Amino acid sequence: MGYGRGVSTSTPDPGPAPEREPGPRVIPRQDPRAQWVVTLAVVVAAIVTVRPVDTSGRGLAVAALIVVNSVALLTRHVPDARFPPRAALVWLTLGVVAAAALIGVGRSGSTYLFAYFLVGHIGYRLPLKQALSIAAASSLLCGGVLYFRLGPGHEELPWALGLTIGAPVVAGILSRSRQRAVEAMISSAESAERAARAEARTAVLTERGRIARDVHDVLAHSLAGINMQLELADALLDTGDLGKVREANDKAHSMVKESLKQAQWTVYALREDALPLLDSLTAMVESSGHRDALTVTGTVRELSAQVTQNLLRIAQEALTNAARHAPGADARVELTFDAASTTLRILNGPAAGEVTAGVGSGMGLIGMRERVALLGGTMTAGPVTEGPDQGGWQVEAVIPG
Repeated sequence: MGYGRGVSTSTPDPGPAPEREPGPRVIPRQDPRAQWVVTLAVVVAAIVTVRPVDTSGRGLAVAALIVVNSVALLTRHVPDARFPPRAALVWLTLGVVAAAALIGVGRSGSTYLFAYFLVGHIGYRLPLKQALSIAAASSLLCGGVLYFRLGPGHEELPWALGLTIGAPVVAGILSRSRQRAVEAMISSAESAERAARAEARTAVLTERGRIARDVHDVLAHSLAGINMQLELADALLDTGDLGKVREANDKAHSMVKESLKQAQWTVYALREDALPLLDSLTAMVESSGHRDALTVTGTVRELSAQVTQNLLRIAQEALTNAARHAPGADARVELTFDAASTTLRILNGPAAGEVTAGVGSGMGLIGMRERVALLGGTMTAGPVTEGPDQGGWQVEAVIPG
């Protein structure tokens, strides 16, 4: 015996592309065709079996009540949105009264079926308190009609049957509970799907930012340095100092080789291959012209590929900035392993040579801060105000874990 209203049971094809935005989902419910078959069977059974049916007197009243009950039962197939809650309450209450009247007026047949199905739908359609109240009233009303012999119907039906009229409300309530549970599960699945799509989009944007920083580290720095050396060589040609021209040209060639090495590092990082932190950092410091400038403190431990990659990029950025803004200055790199964090510090002294203004993209510090933020760490950068490196610059990144 089904008491839920029938709607479409079709579900959307998920399709092969998970990133496609899904449309509104159709909530699977009971088959509407089966619901219509049951309703029409009740109506036909009443027309065939309920008596008397005539065009006058009690027969006319029975015929009119069959029509009213049929309409009330057929109305349960109207979608919820078409009926405001108050209208549904009035319609179902009047339907139960009409069903009780038919039980009293009809002398034989399936007069009680209308009441059973209407009360069942009350459990599905109305809130719990209203449904239980109307179901109890229906049992008392139908039982009273039969007990007090208010019509000829008591001749065929025992009065105790009237008290069972409210029982189907339980089936209706359970049907509604199952439906609400299905809707909640589908809603939860949709929310999880939306969260997964948002997380995937965030991951894509994060990866794009990481690639942009790596491209900046390799191309912007290398091309800026090479361009500076080539411009210097071009300017020295007018002076006729071929020795300095050759020196600038050799420096440009050296920077090209270094750029190729850095490009390899970037390719490894983009492939998420794990780079050896200490070996890579040592090679990077030595290639920048600062031998024995790396100091490691604490118990060395293996870091994740993401942390290693970003620490190397921060060191590369800081050393490149030191070479550009403080040419000829000494530089030191300190890597400290603490119990709860890993600290990378790059210090350089004041410039010992002429600083070329206007070189650089201005994105170096921003890129370093973004890298540290992605790892949940903190970064400070600023001039050194005391000590042997006073007048120089310091970059310090602290990564938790």
